[in-house]
Amino acid sequence: MSPNLAKLKTSNVSTNPTLKASINHSVFDALPDSGYVRESQLVQSPKRPDIPSPLPFSAPTLWRKVAAGEFPKPIKLSERMTCWNVGQVRAWMAAISAQEYAPLAAPKKRTRKTGAAA
Repeated sequence: MSPNLAKLKTSNVSTNPTLKASINHSVFDALPDSGYVRESQLVQSPKRPDIPSPLPFSAPTLWRKVAAGEFPKPIKLSERMTCWNVGQVRAWMAAISAQEYAPLAAPKKRTRKTGAAA
């Protein structure tokens, strides 16, 4: 094998985890809302702990949230390929963020029940 061909086969991306992580993280951010992402691009994988993910939970938690209706349902593109729409995931993230950071300064007012005295 020629030295030039060997250099092409071993790129800096596969040997440098920092570079690999930053490239993968920007893929989700760079995708249009009409794009699709797979589970491995949404959640942290124990097989690839150096690659950041946009969601802060595991794959089993993702599927529990889907089953409970707390996360957008995936789309089956083929028998073995399940994906999520990027726009729906971003909308879910924005909604969760808005709920979490909603102002807590205005507590709910209690209403007094009026009824006949015994």
